[in-house]
Amino acid sequence: MEDQATLARDEHGQVIFDVFARGCPSRETMEHITSRWGILALAALSEGAYRFNALRRRVDGVSEKMLAQTLQALERDGMVHREAQATIPPKVEYSLTPLGREASRRLLGLIEWLEGEMPRILEARDRHAGA
Repeated sequence: MEDQATLARDEHGQVIFDVFARGCPSRETMEHITSRWGILALAALSEGAYRFNALRRRVDGVSEKMLAQTLQALERDGMVHREAQATIPPKVEYSLTPLGREASRRLLGLIEWLEGEMPRILEARDRHAGA
Protein backbone atom coordinates (compact mmCIF):
# COMPACT_ATOMS: atom_id res chain seq x y z
CA MET A 1 0.00 0.00 0.00
CA GLU A 2 1.18 3.49 -0.81
CA ASP A 3 2.60 5.45 2.13
CA GLN A 4 0.03 8.06 3.14
CA ALA A 5 2.81 10.66 3.22
CA THR A 6 3.02 10.41 -0.58
CA LEU A 7 -0.74 10.73 -1.17
CA ALA A 8 -2.20 14.05 -2.25
CA ARG A 9 -3.55 16.22 0.52
CA ASP A 10 -6.01 19.10 0.59
CA GLU A 11 -5.39 22.53 2.13
CA HIS A 12 -6.26 21.12 5.59
CA GLY A 13 -3.82 18.24 5.32
CA GLN A 14 -6.54 15.64 4.76
CA VAL A 15 -5.65 12.82 2.39
CA ILE A 16 -7.41 13.05 -0.97
CA PHE A 17 -8.40 9.60 -2.17
CA ASP A 18 -8.60 9.17 -5.94
CA VAL A 19 -9.40 5.69 -7.24
CA PHE A 20 -7.95 6.69 -10.62
CA ALA A 21 -4.51 7.32 -9.07
CA ARG A 22 -2.26 4.26 -9.25
CA GLY A 23 -1.00 4.53 -5.68
CA CYS A 24 -4.32 5.27 -4.01
CA PRO A 25 -5.32 2.61 -1.45
CA SER A 26 -8.96 3.00 -2.50
CA ARG A 27 -8.11 1.10 -5.68
CA GLU A 28 -7.22 -2.07 -3.76
CA THR A 29 -10.48 -1.93 -1.79
CA MET A 30 -12.42 -1.35 -5.00
CA GLU A 31 -10.82 -4.50 -6.42
CA HIS A 32 -11.89 -6.51 -3.35
CA ILE A 33 -15.48 -5.25 -3.48
CA THR A 34 -15.97 -5.44 -7.24
CA SER A 35 -14.25 -8.73 -7.93
CA ARG A 36 -16.59 -11.47 -9.17
CA TRP A 37 -16.61 -13.20 -5.79
CA GLY A 38 -16.52 -9.99 -3.73
CA ILE A 39 -19.75 -8.69 -5.25
CA LEU A 40 -21.50 -12.03 -4.85
CA ALA A 41 -20.28 -12.57 -1.27
CA LEU A 42 -21.42 -9.09 -0.22
CA ALA A 43 -24.79 -9.54 -1.94
CA ALA A 44 -25.32 -12.94 -0.31
CA LEU A 45 -24.34 -11.64 3.12
CA SER A 46 -26.89 -8.84 2.73
CA GLU A 47 -29.47 -11.61 3.24
CA GLY A 48 -28.04 -12.35 6.70
CA ALA A 49 -25.21 -14.17 8.44
CA TYR A 50 -23.85 -17.31 6.84
CA ARG A 51 -21.55 -20.10 7.89
CA PHE A 52 -18.72 -20.68 5.42
CA ASN A 53 -20.12 -23.76 3.63
CA ALA A 54 -23.63 -22.29 3.43
CA LEU A 55 -22.17 -19.13 1.88
CA ARG A 56 -20.17 -21.26 -0.55
CA ARG A 57 -23.36 -23.02 -1.62
CA ARG A 58 -25.14 -19.68 -2.00
CA VAL A 59 -22.33 -18.26 -4.17
CA ASP A 60 -22.50 -21.08 -6.67
CA GLY A 61 -19.23 -21.85 -8.44
CA VAL A 62 -16.77 -20.26 -6.01
CA SER A 63 -13.97 -22.51 -4.80
CA GLU A 64 -13.25 -22.88 -1.11
CA LYS A 65 -9.88 -21.17 -1.59
CA MET A 66 -11.30 -18.19 -3.50
CA LEU A 67 -14.14 -17.68 -1.03
CA ALA A 68 -11.70 -17.80 1.89
CA GLN A 69 -9.40 -15.26 0.21
CA THR A 70 -12.34 -13.02 -0.68
CA LEU A 71 -13.75 -13.08 2.85
CA GLN A 72 -10.31 -12.36 4.33
CA ALA A 73 -9.83 -9.35 2.05
CA LEU A 74 -13.33 -8.03 2.81
CA GLU A 75 -12.77 -8.57 6.53
CA ARG A 76 -9.45 -6.70 6.34
CA ASP A 77 -11.24 -3.82 4.57
CA GLY A 78 -13.88 -3.66 7.31
CA MET A 79 -16.76 -4.97 5.17
CA VAL A 80 -17.21 -8.41 6.72
CA HIS A 81 -17.28 -9.55 10.34
CA ARG A 82 -16.01 -13.04 11.11
CA GLU A 83 -17.24 -14.55 14.37
CA ALA A 84 -15.66 -17.78 15.54
CA GLN A 85 -17.40 -19.61 18.37
CA ALA A 86 -15.44 -22.05 20.51
CA THR A 87 -17.70 -25.04 19.98
CA ILE A 88 -17.05 -28.58 18.85
CA PRO A 89 -16.92 -28.51 15.89
CA PRO A 90 -15.89 -24.85 15.65
CA LYS A 91 -18.65 -22.60 14.31
CA VAL A 92 -17.63 -19.61 12.20
CA GLU A 93 -20.21 -17.15 10.93
CA TYR A 94 -19.78 -14.28 8.52
CA SER A 95 -21.90 -11.15 8.47
CA LEU A 96 -21.72 -7.62 7.15
CA THR A 97 -20.42 -4.69 9.13
CA PRO A 98 -22.20 -1.34 8.76
CA LEU A 99 -19.65 -0.45 6.06
CA GLY A 100 -20.33 -3.77 4.32
CA ARG A 101 -24.09 -3.19 4.49
CA GLU A 102 -23.66 0.15 2.76
CA ALA A 103 -21.45 -1.38 0.05
CA SER A 104 -23.88 -4.27 -0.48
CA ARG A 105 -26.84 -1.88 -0.70
CA ARG A 106 -25.11 -0.08 -3.55
CA LEU A 107 -24.11 -3.33 -5.25
CA LEU A 108 -27.65 -4.71 -5.00
CA GLY A 109 -28.85 -1.80 -7.10
CA LEU A 110 -26.34 -2.72 -9.79
CA ILE A 111 -27.30 -6.41 -9.59
CA GLU A 112 -31.03 -5.63 -9.86
CA TRP A 113 -30.40 -3.31 -12.80
CA LEU A 114 -28.24 -5.93 -14.54
CA GLU A 115 -30.77 -8.73 -14.10
CA GLY A 116 -33.54 -6.47 -15.40
CA GLU A 117 -31.54 -5.45 -18.46
CA MET A 118 -30.42 -8.96 -19.45
CA PRO A 119 -32.90 -9.25 -22.36
CA ARG A 120 -31.41 -6.09 -23.92
CA ILE A 121 -27.87 -7.25 -23.17
CA LEU A 122 -28.50 -10.64 -24.76
CA GLU A 123 -30.00 -8.93 -27.82
CA ALA A 124 -26.89 -6.77 -28.09
CA ARG A 125 -24.69 -9.84 -27.85
CA ASP A 126 -26.68 -11.55 -30.61
CA ARG A 127 -26.40 -8.45 -32.84
CA HIS A 128 -22.66 -8.31 -32.21
CA ALA A 129 -22.19 -12.01 -32.96
CA GLY A 130 -24.12 -11.60 -36.23
CA ALA A 131 -22.18 -8.52 -37.33
